[in-house]
Amino acid sequence: MEKKHTAYLAYGSNLGDKEHNIQCAYELTEQKVGRIAKCSSLMHSEPWGFKSANVFVNSVAEVETTLSPHELLNATQSIEREMGRTRKSKNGEYHDRIIDIDILLYDDIQINEPGLIIPHPLMRERDFVMIPLKEIYDITQS
Repeated sequence: MEKKHTAYLAYGSNLGDKEHNIQCAYELTEQKVGRIAKCSSLMHSEPWGFKSANVFVNSVAEVETTLSPHELLNATQSIEREMGRTRKSKNGEYHDRIIDIDILLYDDIQINEPGLIIPHPLMRERDFVMIPLKEIYDITQS
């Protein structure tokens, strides 16, 4: 039996039917990543790191997965592409997006490689990540 890992994923959408986009991303996560054990409430936030008239809807989910961190990254990027995302943010240049999925935490490991940093390096600076994360994250496990 494959080992199950616990990952925390942040979801954000600021284009189209944002709530529906988050729900669709949850469904694809269950298909491609693993069982969603917990989801936070949806939170509305202003764009972070760029200017846009479009407000974001954000959430965080706790996911049980057998995927490795790199496989998880590939799966989340595949979900983004399947939902219509065409541009990834690069070098701090952010854009409006139908869906954004970030890996926040994966078990208690740390990875610092080009293209994959866990824990997410900017999560503590972002209330739209930390508030939903604290809603579902069991602080006793850290």
